[in-house]
Amino acid sequence: MDENQTEVVRDFVLAGFSQIPSIETGLFVLFLFFYVSTWIGNVLIMVTVASDNYLNSSPMYFLLGNLSFLDLCYSSVTTPKLLADFLDKDKLIPYDQCIVQLFFLHFVGAAEMFLLTVMAYDRYVAICRPLHYTTIMSRRLCCVLVAASWMGGFVHSTVQTILTIRLPFCGPNQVDNFFCDVPPVIKLACADTFVIELLMVSNSGLISTSSFVVLVSSYSTILVKIRSKEGRRKALSTCGSHLMVVTLFFGPCIFIYARPFSTFSVDKMVSVLYNVITPMLNPLIYTLRNKEVKSAMQKLWDRSGLTWKKQET
Repeated sequence: MDENQTEVVRDFVLAGFSQIPSIETGLFVLFLFFYVSTWIGNVLIMVTVASDNYLNSSPMYFLLGNLSFLDLCYSSVTTPKLLADFLDKDKLIPYDQCIVQLFFLHFVGAAEMFLLTVMAYDRYVAICRPLHYTTIMSRRLCCVLVAASWMGGFVHSTVQTILTIRLPFCGPNQVDNFFCDVPPVIKLACADTFVIELLMVSNSGLISTSSFVVLVSSYSTILVKIRSKEGRRKALSTCGSHLMVVTLFFGPCIFIYARPFSTFSVDKMVSVLYNVITPMLNPLIYTLRNKEVKSAMQKLWDRSGLTWKKQET
C-alpha cells in the first residue's frame, strides 16, 4: 500500500444511534436526561462518602466512591459526543479524536471491571471473615487495589490502542456505532485483521469473562460458607446491589468483546446499556438498597439546609 493511500482517512463518520432524523430531537432530550442524572447521582454519592466520617473510613464506601467517579468518567467518554451528534447531520469525528475516545473507553471500562472485582473481594472478607475485616481491608490496601485497577485499565487500553493505530485506514470511513470502539473501527482497516481480532478478543474478552467468573465465584463461595438461613438472607441483601451492577455491566461487555468482531443489529442497544444506562443506575441501586448511604445523605441535606438558613439570617 502506498503512502497516499494510508493518509486518505483523516475523519470517521459515526453512524449514530438512530438513522431516523425525525426522532433525534426526542432522543437528544432522553439521553440528556440520562447524562444529567448520571452526573447528579454519582456526584452525590462522592460528596456523601467524602463528607461522612463513617462512610469515608469504611472500605466498602471508599470503593463505592471510586466506582461513582469511574462511572462519571466512563459515561463522559461517549455521551457528550452522542448528544452533539443528535443535533449534527454530519456526525464527523477526526481520526485522532476517535483514537483518544477509544483509548479512554477501554481505560476507564477495564478499570471499572477490576474495581468491581475488588469490591467483590471486599464483600467476601466482610461476610466470611468479619473479625479480621478492618485488619485485612486497611485504607492502605484499598488505595493499592484502586491504583492497581487504574493501572490494569491503562495497560489493557494501551495494548488495544497500539494494535488499532498500527492499522492502515484508506476507506470506507463510516463507524457502525455512535462512538469509536475497537470492533467497528478495525473493520474499516485496509488490511487483514484476523490475527489482530484474535489478540483483541483474547484481551478484552478474557478480561470481561474472567472478571465475571471471579465475581460469580466469590458470591457463590459466600453463600456456601454461610450455613444459617438468616445469614444467607443478609448476605444476599448485602450483595444484591453488587450482583445487579455486575449483571448490567458485564453481560453486555461479554456479548460485545468475547466474540469475533461481527456486527449485529442489537449492538447499539447493548452498547447503550453499559455506556449510558449502567453509570446512571449505579447510584440508584446502591442508595435505594442501602440505609447507611441514605442516612448520610439525609444528614448532608440537613446540614446544607441549616447552613443556608444561617446565611439568610
